[in-house]
Amino acid sequence: MSAGSPESESASGTQFPIGTTTATIRAMAAGLAPSERRVADVCVERPREVAWWSAADLAEAASTSTATVVRACQNLGFTGFQHVRMLLLRDLGAETSTTPQDASPPGSIGVLQAIVSEVGSDLSGGLAPLSEKSFDDTVRVLANARRIFVVANGGSAPAAAAFAVRMLVNGRIAEAPTDTVVQLFAARTLTADDVCVAVSDSGMNAYTIDATRAARAAGAYVVGVTGHARSTLVELSDSALVIGNGSGPYAGHGVSATIIQLTFLLGLQVAVSEVDGATTDAATKSLEHFAALMNPPIIENEPTDRI
Repeated sequence: MSAGSPESESASGTQFPIGTTTATIRAMAAGLAPSERRVADVCVERPREVAWWSAADLAEAASTSTATVVRACQNLGFTGFQHVRMLLLRDLGAETSTTPQDASPPGSIGVLQAIVSEVGSDLSGGLAPLSEKSFDDTVRVLANARRIFVVANGGSAPAAAAFAVRMLVNGRIAEAPTDTVVQLFAARTLTADDVCVAVSDSGMNAYTIDATRAARAAGAYVVGVTGHARSTLVELSDSALVIGNGSGPYAGHGVSATIIQLTFLLGLQVAVSEVDGATTDAATKSLEHFAALMNPPIIENEPTDRI
């Protein structure tokens, strides 16, 4: 079954690439009703079993009704339970055909190899929940922004900072303050010509949400980058960029989520630079300035010991 076959698409035409089904479910499950959320949780935690179950089996495992199972699958973006089953079976088959015959060695190195393998799989499916239209809209808006304000806290902060730096290198006015109070005050200085890029894997970080609300109140265009489609950040965003956050056994450690987030933001920056050729010259000049800072001219007879 190919990734573009009818069985791999939702009723709205959304693509579900091979290996991305559980990541998509995880990303879309945050705002479901409690009974529907239990259905999603079982699908993520026990995909190999769900792939062979009936709707009644899943309903029993989730302590709910078959009608709720079908409704949950539809609210997750699938056409129904059979659609979810077929995608899980497809993913299981692909996983089986690509799994090395030799088991990972025991001990710490085995854990490391398992995590690296899992990250690679999660990264390849990280764009499954992403809306192409939202991404295109975001690229266009960022390319025309007067000022780019990036806000993130906790585990999302490093990726957000890297994104802001890359924007600066490409000649754009960008900032990513780390202090939560400064984030809030800076957000209030934004205008309708500016863009606020808020990054939060959960979409619920209180400090990030506060700064995002302030940016929105100031009139800025808000771009939300998150791993959960039904979250406060998505509700506040003019463009919501939902990406995968990992679905394997080590997902709880957040390794895949961090790598996916960083890769996505750097890809977003490159996409913006591609639509604006002027940033190429700006990037070259920035690198020249950077090289000069790293290699200052040597002044003869200058004292070598400085306080």
